Amino acid sequence: MKVVALVSGGKDSCFAMMRCIDYGHQIVALANLIPLDDSVDELDSYMYQTAGHQIIISYAECMGLPLFRRRIYGSTREHSVNYRMTPGDEVEDMYALLHEVKRQIPSVNAVSSGAIASDYQRMRVESVCSRLGLVSLAFLWKQDQITLLEEMIRRDIVAVTVKVAAIGLNPSEHLGRELKDLKLHLLKLNEKYGIHVCGEGGEYETLTLDCPLFHKARIFIDKYKGILDNPNSTIASVGVLHPLSFHLEQKDASYSTSHLPAVFEVEGNPTFTPSSSKPLDSEFDPDKGEQARNFRISSTGKNLLSIGCWIQNSSKTSNGLQEDLAAVLRQIELRLGAEGFGWVNVLYIHLYISDMKQFALANEVYVKYITSAECHFGVPSRSTIELPLVKCGLGGGYVEVLVAREPEKKKVLHVQSISCWAPSCIGPYSQATQYKGVLYMAGQLGFDPPTMNLRVGGPTAELEQALQNSEAVAKCFNTSIFTSTFLFVIYCSARLTSSEKIQVQEKLKSSFDSSDSPAFLYVLASDLPKGASVEVKPVIYAPGVEEETEELDVGKLRTPLENIFGKLQIDKTCYQLCNIKDKLLSCIVSITNTEASKICSQQDDSAFDFQCGSKKHMTIIATFCASIVAKTLCENGFSWNDLVILRFYYPTCLLLSADLMDCVFSEAFLDLARDDESIKFGKEPLFNLVPVIGSGQSAHMDDLITCELLASKL
Repeated sequence: MKVVALVSGGKDSCFAMMRCIDYGHQIVALANLIPLDDSVDELDSYMYQTAGHQIIISYAECMGLPLFRRRIYGSTREHSVNYRMTPGDEVEDMYALLHEVKRQIPSVNAVSSGAIASDYQRMRVESVCSRLGLVSLAFLWKQDQITLLEEMIRRDIVAVTVKVAAIGLNPSEHLGRELKDLKLHLLKLNEKYGIHVCGEGGEYETLTLDCPLFHKARIFIDKYKGILDNPNSTIASVGVLHPLSFHLEQKDASYSTSHLPAVFEVEGNPTFTPSSSKPLDSEFDPDKGEQARNFRISSTGKNLLSIGCWIQNSSKTSNGLQEDLAAVLRQIELRLGAEGFGWVNVLYIHLYISDMKQFALANEVYVKYITSAECHFGVPSRSTIELPLVKCGLGGGYVEVLVAREPEKKKVLHVQSISCWAPSCIGPYSQATQYKGVLYMAGQLGFDPPTMNLRVGGPTAELEQALQNSEAVAKCFNTSIFTSTFLFVIYCSARLTSSEKIQVQEKLKSSFDSSDSPAFLYVLASDLPKGASVEVKPVIYAPGVEEETEELDVGKLRTPLENIFGKLQIDKTCYQLCNIKDKLLSCIVSITNTEASKICSQQDDSAFDFQCGSKKHMTIIATFCASIVAKTLCENGFSWNDLVILRFYYPTCLLLSADLMDCVFSEAFLDLARDDESIKFGKEPLFNLVPVIGSGQSAHMDDLITCELLASKL
């Protein structure tokens, strides 16, 4: 990509440029923001470093690149971490600056910044990039600071301190010192006081005088004066270096100073009109033919609920993925509104589409509904897979949303920048969402984060990378997928061979402690995004968020089991259950062909054929599944209102229509309610039937029916 680099003069922004080149990008321009008054060294800003700004104009000559500069007219007006366009805010000066860069150099498609740990800075850069259609590159993001410091020095970045403001850093002793000379001192301060060795806590700021990117010249400061902000402080004095004179020393004898790169002073404020999420283009109008569609809505749970929507189409045709998906999202939106909710309440979205080749088109529809403006507490996390929807008579799009009644309590991680940390989420979907003690992680592919390419080496290599990516995300919430995951879903591409599936399973099991491993669910999908072989989706117990403390009366939830369903038996190897402190319950039940035969033989003498299951046999299986759900909830002290997710995966090889499956399972749960008056179900199903190529608790994925259950009292 062609990159404009945001440069403050500090070591971080310069090293970020070097990382861009490492990954094959081209720096084509520099951009810098400076105070209104040249005599002012340091602004009171969490966003911009301005100390040493008087020298930045020389970067154009040192690198042989055009430099765009703008004075900072705004101030901090939007104080929240999640930035929204705010007239008069200092971020709008960055927007104006980069807008002009893009106008003059239309080929620019990315922006480099030196953000390491500040969400405040990163998210503002991402906001501006999103508005301008640019990609944010932040290759230092979340990297170990000691490693970064050592690498900067090793790779010949010559930087001096232009501000010190931390205990152990004395202006008279440490101002104007080279970074390499301060390294050992900074490491000692880190060990003694916990300071950030790269200055991410504001401990110090630097000015780069030379680096490998300065091909033409390097900078020498001839004279400066130190300015003390609070010289009488008993904790730490703040000192700023004010350059009085400097000069350049040419590196390239053939370089002519008569043709210096241009320096552009950017004035004025470009107009910006936020794009509207609606109305949709007529070519995929959600209302087109809506009355003719047979929408099905599912609703599960009370305090934390799941809503699903799909199109029941027995003719097994589709109006096209875009039109079907737009119609389904519109129905979800209407249902949310009817419940007093909006997209802001949505924590997670499962997006099932009929054709992964149309993934980009599906996203075009998706972003018309789910936007950062609509979701001001953070956009939902998401997983996307291709399923044989049309073949089963379910239209081109199928959506499930997990909805919270208190969206202000969710914590969302949405990193849009490409970095070395974990794959970026460029768009309105986040890496993970934490809500009331549970971390719902987006589906993770085996992307190499800095290149956003699938890791080479086959399915197990992709899985290993996906696990690394998931762990990087989990660490941001002070947890680990390897110790705290209670439900682990693995989507596998139908392209995998039998041996590759087994290798994936072995690799996954070896990554977890067998004594404390989560419940595993394997799903064989028609295809995955970007042609990936595997996609992983951990659900993690992360009690960092404040939980409810009121007493729970579980006694009233218990009912004599024989009054509900009599005696039920299933092989223990087909049943994975995790009960966390009687607050969270997850369960995977595998109804294999063998188990199905046993269940059916108790009520019917005819042999059960997996490949052509009859309605009669499926009715028996559905009744058994409904009973197992009731038994699981009851025996663990959970009510039907605690149920959050209930899915039944079934393989397309059953040759049973979606209409028939819907009818059979709906009747099974209605029968359950008729047998026990304490069970109350609404008019809509509380489950989702998901057609797949295969599913199960092992990589064989040969279940007849797989049940996935999640209940919560948090």
